[in-house]
Amino acid sequence: MDTNKLMALLPDIVAFVTVVDSGSFTAASQRLRVTPSGVSRQISRLEAALNADLLERTTRKQVTTEMGKVVYEFSQKIIDSADDIVHVTSQELGEVTGELRIAAPKAFSRRILQPLMLEFLAKYPKAKLRLMVSDEFVDPFGHNLDFVFELTHFPRENLVAKSLGHTNAVLCASRSYLQSHGIPFHPDNLSQHDCLYLNEQPNDNVWRFSKGGEDVKVEVEGPYSVNHSEIRLNAVKQGLGIGIFPEFVVEEAIQNGEVIQVLPEWRVISRYQGEITLQFPQSKFMPARRRAFIDFMVASLNPEP
Repeated sequence: MDTNKLMALLPDIVAFVTVVDSGSFTAASQRLRVTPSGVSRQISRLEAALNADLLERTTRKQVTTEMGKVVYEFSQKIIDSADDIVHVTSQELGEVTGELRIAAPKAFSRRILQPLMLEFLAKYPKAKLRLMVSDEFVDPFGHNLDFVFELTHFPRENLVAKSLGHTNAVLCASRSYLQSHGIPFHPDNLSQHDCLYLNEQPNDNVWRFSKGGEDVKVEVEGPYSVNHSEIRLNAVKQGLGIGIFPEFVVEEAIQNGEVIQVLPEWRVISRYQGEITLQFPQSKFMPARRRAFIDFMVASLNPEP
């Protein structure tokens, strides 16, 4: 496609992204200040140029096709680049403007990231944050993300990684449960206890521990499994069994005496522990908003002594 044809498609690309983001032609037309029929013509023109259906149109809403999802991701990058061009002078002056898209694990988002995001927006009112909450690793390239938070000992090799601290996994139970069922003094004892586990993956009921040179693996069972830390913690508080959590999830409950740490001398090996790592794609040009976000998170989560 030659440059003239590509330039002619740019308004249609903007219209397509706006329709996907807003969810309908009507909402998109209001944002673009054109008629719904005008937006529809732009989408049809783009589909014809690309020889692909991008939206499945129904009477109530528009659903993005599989090809439409791919085109949307690339189109969003075009718009982001244009936005960076528009704001390049303000970036040079250090003004924090524009949108940041971030992915982070559920419990970390709820307990740690949520208040920090609000503080960042209060500090930089011209910035916009878009948070995707998922316990699965979200590829920043495929989802057009600026940053990905991950609790891991092994950051992704194709991304820049910034360590923001460390979190451990903690085994705990309520006082009432331990009074009724006894206190385990070795990980092997857990096979005789009610244990609440994630049930996200087939081996989630296999718990691993280490102490000194000893490594222990134990298969546990229990009446309740759920992949939501807050729900699982409430069950532990109610005396339903023993659970494993990132320490930032149970820190307050331990301090309040609602739960008690079990086997504190043993290291719990869990995939929801390790370095709190902020990861992002390498880029020659880093907008002020990205630099500000990195500096803010470093100062908030890993402040200097």
